[in-house]
Amino acid sequence: MFVDYRRMMIRSVAAILVLIGSVVHANQVPPDPFDEAVLEETVAISSPGRLVLFSPVREVNNEIRSASLARLPVKGSGQLFRIADGANREEARDHYLSQLQVRGAQILFECSGRGCGRSNVWANQIFGQSTLYGSDSDQDYLVAGSVDENGKPSLTIIYTVTRGSKREYVWVEQLESPPGTNIPGLGAGSARIKGPIVIPWEGSITHSFGWSSTDRRLVNDWAGSEGARVVLVAFSELGENESFDEAMTRAEKAADSLSRVLAKSGVPESQQTMVVTGPTVVIPNPDRKGNRVEIMVIQR
Repeated sequence: MFVDYRRMMIRSVAAILVLIGSVVHANQVPPDPFDEAVLEETVAISSPGRLVLFSPVREVNNEIRSASLARLPVKGSGQLFRIADGANREEARDHYLSQLQVRGAQILFECSGRGCGRSNVWANQIFGQSTLYGSDSDQDYLVAGSVDENGKPSLTIIYTVTRGSKREYVWVEQLESPPGTNIPGLGAGSARIKGPIVIPWEGSITHSFGWSSTDRRLVNDWAGSEGARVVLVAFSELGENESFDEAMTRAEKAADSLSRVLAKSGVPESQQTMVVTGPTVVIPNPDRKGNRVEIMVIQR
């Protein structure tokens, strides 16, 4: 294992979490809808203090409790979609995550299943949409944020659920707040950070990477700005009979291989920094698990 100006082997969990942190970009309109869903209702939202949660919900003595919540001045809309037969909410969720990634939005909080709290509370007391009351074990929630160049923040909220009837629904909120509104976890300074682009990898001696032409174009576009630094964060899943050092070495080799691919595509090695975290950081997101390299671009 080696270290040079472009390969920083950072094993501090705090450092990794700061680096993986956030991206902000101006987004005031809802993401493109999932193709295999039917719009059932659109609701105008305007409130001087709308409740937005940044952690799982609890209800204590008929009061909403959450470790991190805020009442924010917002204007925007909420859209209720019914997912068509033959499709599922996991596909819908992946669609919206992809949209948010392309926008460069920062995921402020996400949860799934019973880890989100009670679906009844989300449906009736948070969103005011009884149709969203479903199974506590079959729900997902995320809130993502953006800040434009004038300091005006916007939020995108995605909630998916499966009802007892097996019908599946998606609720999408697009909200904007006045410039300077303090939103938990959302900082204007992170506007310089683009990504992450999550790239699964396979192999040991040679590696294959699961990324699309859109992913490659985004990385090259972001990296094209003057002074941009491309950061490769390498993750590996700890094998059953594998040592920690072996898992770290596998992650490093995968990142090194992807680094060479990037160099061939026009991102020179001198512009890259490699961060090897291996199995040491667990992110509670089903789309950010296993062997993968996450690419972020830090712009000047």
